[in-house]
Amino acid sequence: MNLDRLGRVRANLSREGLEQALIVDPLSIWWLCGYYTEPYERFLALLITPGKTPTLFANRLFPDASGCGARVVTFDDTDDPVRLVAAETARDRPLGVDKDLAARWLVPLMEAGAATGFVLASGAVDDARSIKDAREQDLMRAASATNDRAMEWLVDQVRPGVTERQIADGLLAEYRRLGASGHSFDPIVSFGDHAADPHHEPDDTPFVPGDMVLFDVGCKQDWYCSDMTRTFFTATPTEHQRAVYDAVLRANEAAEEIVRPGVTFAQIDRAARSVIENAGWGPAFTHRLGHQIGLVDHEPGDVSSAHDEPVRPGQCFSIEPGIYLPGDMGVRIEDLVIVTEDGCEVLNRYPKGLTVL
Repeated sequence: MNLDRLGRVRANLSREGLEQALIVDPLSIWWLCGYYTEPYERFLALLITPGKTPTLFANRLFPDASGCGARVVTFDDTDDPVRLVAAETARDRPLGVDKDLAARWLVPLMEAGAATGFVLASGAVDDARSIKDAREQDLMRAASATNDRAMEWLVDQVRPGVTERQIADGLLAEYRRLGASGHSFDPIVSFGDHAADPHHEPDDTPFVPGDMVLFDVGCKQDWYCSDMTRTFFTATPTEHQRAVYDAVLRANEAAEEIVRPGVTFAQIDRAARSVIENAGWGPAFTHRLGHQIGLVDHEPGDVSSAHDEPVRPGQCFSIEPGIYLPGDMGVRIEDLVIVTEDGCEVLNRYPKGLTVL
């Protein structure tokens, strides 16, 4: 059990007036006690209660959980895990519950009177997870370094006739060759005006010399995720194309320039968005500026105009402005940053200046 992380979660719960919480997200359980399994339809939960060692509820079918630092309660498929949990909760106090707790478990817990009330408490864990410790930051750097190397491979795949899908399908083997376990999300490979769709799914469109090429990719390595977008030209860009690319690059750099503790996520979004608006393409920047990242690619807490909290040292998030002009072109440039004590560290080293392949 990681006592520092547990202490941070308990402190967050206390600020919400809670002393107990039921956590079911497998990655959050791993983050707290080092035990991971994918339960699928079965029940897996970590119960935090006041003044006690947390209790892990695990099916006997799961891998052995002894040694994780939690008190382990095991059960069979024919047992009722709700009854076991209700026997451990403080029934005279409210219970914080995970956003991922399925209704088929939550409703029976409510019917069993396991607590005086049930409160959404995922934020207590999400907030604690958002602050990466030194070891986590090193792992984020390593995953991004692997992603930088993978981008070199991606660029080398661009040749006449190759399809978006062929490049996307080949990336997994390259990630594994570089030491990653797999994708952190399905890769985006876009040729030509497909780049005007921010979430384009690679298809059988072949590359034609002169097409623009956009790669939005990320790997998972030692549990932690990377994410990066680069946009390339394959012919001398027109004045219009240069102007669009320049606006996105300046927006990316303007946002990264102001990241430091105390600046709000909304202010970071505004720094990028104002550049694109002043260049005349405001309506074509159709999404938030970024998202937090760690054990999953999109963790709670976005970089948007609606998020007025100040950033804190150790938080890691993307900065990915874009301009999308359907039927014409699209450009996105994405980096990950870690907030430091007096600024930020950009994790991606792959060049982002205008490049003609």
